[in-house]
Amino acid sequence: MPNPLNPNIKWYPSPTTPFMQQALVQVSEDIELCVEVGGNPKNPPLLLIMGLGSQLIFWPDNFVQRLIDSGFYVIRFDNRDIGLSSKIERHDLAPVNTLSAMLKLQVGLDNSKVEVAYRLSDLAADTANLITSLGLAKTHVLGASMGGMIAQILAADYPHLVDHLALIFSTNNRPFLAPPRPRQLYTLLKRPHSYAKDDIIEYGKWFINAIGTEGHIDETAVANIARLRYERCFYPKGSLQQLNAILMSGSIQSYSRRIQVPTLVMHGTEDGLLPITHGKTLAYDIPNATFMPIKGMAHDLPTYFHAFIVQQLKKHLLSDGHFAKQAAY
Repeated sequence: MPNPLNPNIKWYPSPTTPFMQQALVQVSEDIELCVEVGGNPKNPPLLLIMGLGSQLIFWPDNFVQRLIDSGFYVIRFDNRDIGLSSKIERHDLAPVNTLSAMLKLQVGLDNSKVEVAYRLSDLAADTANLITSLGLAKTHVLGASMGGMIAQILAADYPHLVDHLALIFSTNNRPFLAPPRPRQLYTLLKRPHSYAKDDIIEYGKWFINAIGTEGHIDETAVANIARLRYERCFYPKGSLQQLNAILMSGSIQSYSRRIQVPTLVMHGTEDGLLPITHGKTLAYDIPNATFMPIKGMAHDLPTYFHAFIVQQLKKHLLSDGHFAKQAAY
């Protein structure tokens, strides 16, 4: 069922997920985002913001279906530079020393003078423009990893657009937080053998095995997602530019501290990419946030944990029985 709030958007069946509708939504003069929606549009909207280099398909279909069945109108999208959304081409930028920039971020040194294609604040502006372009007055927001960083900036700078906030395996890059473990750190530095499809699929499997939850990795599903990611749009420069956006945005603790909406912070106890101290710090820095550790989970969304996560989201987002009425477009 298409979004009734903005009748100017033309929705089509998603080519990958039968219960979702897809559209390209112009959110600014230069940026068009690929968006999918699912569920009853009369239900409270829940906007999902995915992490570094991850297309909208990285929100597992059965996880999205659980959210829909729980009474949400679910919206997921490709951030700029990823999937079917607009790509940013800059040929005037000097190469970034990734390891050096990561070390500076770790100890709180300023990277802001380094020119990059965009920063996290630009991705948050895209998201804010998407909410208004869809005709929503407010929405619940769930951000994962980098998506959680974007969500924090969104909630701090555009509080009129966010009703409740939930963050999962995310951070605010406050200085001196626990660094990634060596194996997980290597995933940010290693490159595939080539850009051929088979090599990219093998790289995707290696990547998830490095950051994912031990004992809960579905190799077939991982390979299928890696193949679909490649076939939808393979644009490795986008992942690099998103990483640069994180590194050159520095600590976003000042945004965390300005968040006033009810916030749930969830984090896996076995996360090696962003150790659990990142989640605990977020819950400390965000006023009145609730922290929910997820025992045994790492930096992914295994099927085993879907029921628990959705249950916690439903309790947090819908427990007060209130949701702001949506204004007509």
